[in-house]
Amino acid sequence: MKRFIALDFETASYERESACAVGIALVENMEIIETASFLIRPPSSRFVFTHIHGIRWTDVKDERSFGELWPEIAPLFDGVEFIVAHNSPFDKGVLNACCRFYGITPPEVEFRCTLRLARKLLDLPSNNLKSVADSYGIDLNHHEALSETVACAKIMVK
Repeated sequence: MKRFIALDFETASYERESACAVGIALVENMEIIETASFLIRPPSSRFVFTHIHGIRWTDVKDERSFGELWPEIAPLFDGVEFIVAHNSPFDKGVLNACCRFYGITPPEVEFRCTLRLARKLLDLPSNNLKSVADSYGIDLNHHEALSETVACAKIMVK
């Protein structure tokens, strides 16, 4: 495991292309070497998950769209062996939907899931990210994209 990205999206609504925040942690040789976090202006001002992550349309209306942000974050995906996320089908779905919406070819990289790994390797009453992070003594600000990304990267390294 030489180089991978941990990824976490927050979405505004049930539409997968409604990403309103992303956190990225680039890991090389088992060390986090770079992190990035961005608020994203989704295609619609409809927000239904503010009660979960605290992000509102007024927080993102002047931010870049995913399509405008992509040229800045795309280089982070170069040369990675895989992408990891906690409940990776969700984050993979958001990445692919955002790419599709903006006419971008998504990175062709395998996704790995720390939720599935936790279910296999740990005996916890709950395998949500907070429980898994707590079991490893990793600090987490739940539903904050960068914090979740860093926690996921640290879990993968362990």
